[in-house]
Amino acid sequence: MTNSSLFQDALQVIPGGVDSPVRAFGALGTDPIFIARGSGKHIWSEDDRMYVDFCMSWGALLLGHGFPATIRAVEQALRRGTSFGAPTKLETELAAIIRRNVPSIEKVRFVNSGTEATMTAVRLARGYTNRPKIIKFDGCYHGHSDCLLTKAGSGAANLAEASSAGVPAEIVAHTISLPFNNLELVEQAFAKNAGRIAGVIVEPVPANMGVIVPRQEYLTALRKLTQKEGALLIFDEVITGFRVGLGGAQERFDIAPDLTTLGKVIGGGFPVGALGGRADIMDTLAPTGPVYQAGTLSGNPIAMTAGIASLSHAEQNPQIYSDMEAKISVFAERWRAHSNLSIAHIGSMFTIFCTENNVRHFEDAATQDGQTFKKLHTAWQEQGVYMPPSMFETAFISPLHTDEDLDLLIAGVTSPEME
Repeated sequence: MTNSSLFQDALQVIPGGVDSPVRAFGALGTDPIFIARGSGKHIWSEDDRMYVDFCMSWGALLLGHGFPATIRAVEQALRRGTSFGAPTKLETELAAIIRRNVPSIEKVRFVNSGTEATMTAVRLARGYTNRPKIIKFDGCYHGHSDCLLTKAGSGAANLAEASSAGVPAEIVAHTISLPFNNLELVEQAFAKNAGRIAGVIVEPVPANMGVIVPRQEYLTALRKLTQKEGALLIFDEVITGFRVGLGGAQERFDIAPDLTTLGKVIGGGFPVGALGGRADIMDTLAPTGPVYQAGTLSGNPIAMTAGIASLSHAEQNPQIYSDMEAKISVFAERWRAHSNLSIAHIGSMFTIFCTENNVRHFEDAATQDGQTFKKLHTAWQEQGVYMPPSMFETAFISPLHTDEDLDLLIAGVTSPEME
């Protein structure tokens, strides 16, 4: 069946034909590609076209599709049972792997998605500090929980406005949304709301407006400011955790947040999320504390098994991180020699921005040219490349991607589709 016919079928039974909006290819004005299978660095569509995959399930597949050790472990786990709703030693084992690689994390609570992890982190910050307000940053996406689904108000330090229908103004009344990379505005927000800010939540490397590599002094200042003001610093490392290195972005920038949210890579391709941090804060969660959180499938044995297999391989082969980063760094130089379009990268993540300007925050990212993106994405598809179908998203590689694979992106720039 063609992608078009599959999409028409989906539209009859699924709102918008997809279960997550960006999958609809709305920015491209075409029908989405329906995926049939994946292996290594490749995926195949239902109409049997093969693509080099630079999406990697939005970063979750650090080691590629169908990593053999993960598949073997999951096959064995399936025979033991798919869900128990009770403790298993697998949760303790995966938590231990996370704790020894991310020193700021002393205890871990597993959940089922990144959204659930960040929602819980905000509730925990408020419960621990007994303060109502949260600071977030424009362009940093922390899932679709009500209080974080916001955009900046009319003034830079004003309260946020809901960015979705169905979110009452009262829900986001305690959320302050500020431009990323501007410390002065954070300081102003703390001064204006003295003693009322529970925490600051930030993607240490924003990846939902494209990759934005932060200034070291910015993250360091956020750490110092939150400590001074008695607020918690929450690093949303759902994307960067175990992606930019075993210790995530916090290891790379030598920052110890109070709380960290994780997802994607730690599930080895299965649905998962996690919240971790200082023991005294984490013990505020039920059943030891008054902040409630629960989930029937939390700590699911299949997701835990896949995570253990994937992270164990990464621990035993840490050179994969330096190898992937070196590969992208070399590619970025080749890209700049062939195109004026800006590129940003860190670890195994990169974004090609459809603008010639350096992108430092969401307002910069929003200046991209949508028509250029459509042409470029079409050209990439013709080259047999699957890139994220939005110019505000991040691309990823695995250890299996080669220089030749990355050069397909350069070939797209000079293709007839770009004329």
